[in-house]
Amino acid sequence: MKRIIPALLLCGAAIATNAHAEYPVKPITLIVPFPAGATTDTVARVIGQAASSQLGQPIVIDNKPGAEGQVAAQEVARTAPDGYRLLLATSGNLSLVPVLRKKPPYDVLTDFTPIADVGRFGFFLYVNPAVPASNRDEFLAYAKANPGKLSYGTGNNTGVVAFSHFKTLSGIDMTQVPYKGEPPAMLDLIAGRTQAMIGTTIGAPYLREGKLRALVSINAQRNSLLPDVPTLREAGMKDLEIMPWAGLVGPAGMPKEVVARLNQAFVAAMNNADVRKQMDRLGFPLTPSSPEAFGRLIKNQLAVHGRLVKAAGLQPE
Repeated sequence: MKRIIPALLLCGAAIATNAHAEYPVKPITLIVPFPAGATTDTVARVIGQAASSQLGQPIVIDNKPGAEGQVAAQEVARTAPDGYRLLLATSGNLSLVPVLRKKPPYDVLTDFTPIADVGRFGFFLYVNPAVPASNRDEFLAYAKANPGKLSYGTGNNTGVVAFSHFKTLSGIDMTQVPYKGEPPAMLDLIAGRTQAMIGTTIGAPYLREGKLRALVSINAQRNSLLPDVPTLREAGMKDLEIMPWAGLVGPAGMPKEVVARLNQAFVAAMNNADVRKQMDRLGFPLTPSSPEAFGRLIKNQLAVHGRLVKAAGLQPE
């Protein structure tokens, strides 16, 4: 028995190692925390298709919207760490949900395995054309001349925190109007029922039609989709520090070999010229990284978003 038991343990270890080496042997499900047609969904489908050719298995997109991505994140946190159910996470569900809840639904640093950084969402300050402002300074002057009379829509928690902090930095008094998603918030902005909104590139088509005006980008660099729109820093204002990121994670405890295989496949997909062209058309710059670098970013952004929530005077619910 003394000789048999070690032999069995070695055999089991060899089988496990071989299973990891053969990964993947079946389709992989990539859970997206937003509905079909959203920017995150499009990113997942384009990159997922390119990564599937690297992995030799289909990547199936499973849309699980709800509670700012909390529903999708909780599902992945509870799943088996075998690499077959992954999450295209965002700053909304991994950086903001935990700091906007008194009792966070998960521990971002212990319940997930970082796999790869993916990219950055473009966010802009949009105004209705009836607002007499063509740049940030004119908008602030108009808002300060009309304290409490203007309203802004919010369609996600990034928009909530970004606009709250924007108000704090600029000293303006505006009323928030919350919506269940960006599309209805954008429609009311176009109709003039609200005057402003910080939102994603979903508003870009309306700029060309003259139904909206984009004053500034809250990102660190100008966006390829709207290259003429200056950043806050270029417009003479301190950066919001907020980084609307997206990245690939799995449940805690994933084997290192599986993580490395996934990272290699998704980084190769993001370096594909056709994929990059499609992401440029979305205004979504890609930022592929190692699992370790992405893990550091998640930790950093959790702290940054926590500071922003406090600076904006928002109380966890």
